[in-house]
Amino acid sequence: MKILVCDGVSTLGVDILQKEFEVDVKPKLSKEELLEIIGQYDALVVRSQTKVTADVLAVADNLKAIGRAGVGVDNIDVAAATKKGIVVMNAPEGNTIAATEHTMAMMLALARNLPQAYLSVRAGKWERSKFTGVELRGKTLGIIGLGRIGAGVAKRAAAMDMTLLGYDPYISAERADKLGIKLAELDEIYTAADFITVHMPLTPETKGLINKDSFAKMKKGVRLVNCARGGIIHEADLLAAVEAGIVAGAAIDVFEKEPVDFENSPLLKSDKIIVTPHLGASTTEAQVGVAVDVAHGIVAALRGEPVSTAVNMAPIPGNVLDRIKPYFSLGEKMGCLGVHLAGRINSIEVEYTGEISEVDTKMLTTAIVKGVLNPMLKESVNYVNAPGLAKERGIKVKEVKSKNTVSFADLIVVKVTDDKGEHTVAGTLFGAEGRIVNIDGHRVDVNPRGWLLLSAHINRPGIVGKVGTVLGGDDINISGMQVGRTAIEGTSIMALGVDSEIPAETLAKIVAIDGIIDAKMINFDRV
Repeated sequence: MKILVCDGVSTLGVDILQKEFEVDVKPKLSKEELLEIIGQYDALVVRSQTKVTADVLAVADNLKAIGRAGVGVDNIDVAAATKKGIVVMNAPEGNTIAATEHTMAMMLALARNLPQAYLSVRAGKWERSKFTGVELRGKTLGIIGLGRIGAGVAKRAAAMDMTLLGYDPYISAERADKLGIKLAELDEIYTAADFITVHMPLTPETKGLINKDSFAKMKKGVRLVNCARGGIIHEADLLAAVEAGIVAGAAIDVFEKEPVDFENSPLLKSDKIIVTPHLGASTTEAQVGVAVDVAHGIVAALRGEPVSTAVNMAPIPGNVLDRIKPYFSLGEKMGCLGVHLAGRINSIEVEYTGEISEVDTKMLTTAIVKGVLNPMLKESVNYVNAPGLAKERGIKVKEVKSKNTVSFADLIVVKVTDDKGEHTVAGTLFGAEGRIVNIDGHRVDVNPRGWLLLSAHINRPGIVGKVGTVLGGDDINISGMQVGRTAIEGTSIMALGVDSEIPAETLAKIVAIDGIIDAKMINFDRV
């Protein structure tokens, strides 16, 4: 597989990729150049400069993953990527400290007029009284957005004896309380805060969130900081609020258009607005961190594994991923076996029992759906497109959970339903090894690797021996075998692990044996 790296990503991240894949580093591609070559690549790594638009994705026929070495993905058409089954990931933790510290630096610079005082001294002036500032101690800080960076700012602001108000519709009161933050609505923050800092993504809902109506509600003398995304604060309205004396000053690291329009940007028209050129993530440590994080994500995506930082999958907290990750391979292979047992599948039900039922298993269910669909479809199935592909085919997917299980600490049961009835596959972990322990109600112990011959037959002497004779005669080695009665009286099921694919003519000989009801070949390596 080939990976294209753009935008000057740290070499430490590139080194991780080069250990497993062919990597081309092209840091300054024009859009036309990108359009010309993107079809060659399986993965793309960018920062903020490269724009991965719908027309780029339209010709990216081999692309499986896009990694943004940073937090925001507004330079990537995520919806278009999702339609093509392309995993889009970011590196939300790699630059958290850098962005948090830059926010604090901007807040302090704003409070103490540091840039203006520096320029004054460099101009040969000594204007101490002109640059009298304010202290942070005792001031109320309104934090809009309480994710990793917002929480980090809260922690540091609390150490500076600030009172904290926070707005985030997706955070619980309990979590806010642990951060020392009083949850508030935006209007409450506007009327009470001495400083306001923004830490939200740029979305249709947050674009222009802080505008002339917001400024009209703010305490006179408020100071604003934006190290998140340009466009959340309406730039022309901010300038008007500064000139009207509502806003005492602002510290801005991000702009609606970047690089900034030096001739026309409202943010460059007032000395009370201090600006930096999008430096929030610009530390040596952060650049290494985001590159390494996204490189690991790309490797996982190209291996067909779930990516905890994917923005177009259900998010998985790190502790949950650690808990369910050992089950992913098993789940896919159970799904693969299920589709071979059934005909035209109408529904998939996944039942989780025991300790695993206590965590979020949505992504694990997606792995099972992926395993069901892979043998059915010619197109590539992955963790991004599997739910949509199942829905397109009218396959209903359901999760059931129970803490009670008789035989195992954890048990996963996959039930696939076709027009004739239901088939079940159950699996669990023995240590770190996944095992299938039940097929259609029959107790087995199958290691789901390589090739498996699954055969229902009449329960009478000699049949197993005849199957073994056929396989041996065609030079196919049996690596493992289990036989037992099924739920249907007088029949048994035979599960034979074999070292190689069984040719069609050999399978036909087995099916022709008197007493064999059916025989299926399952390739667990297909998933």
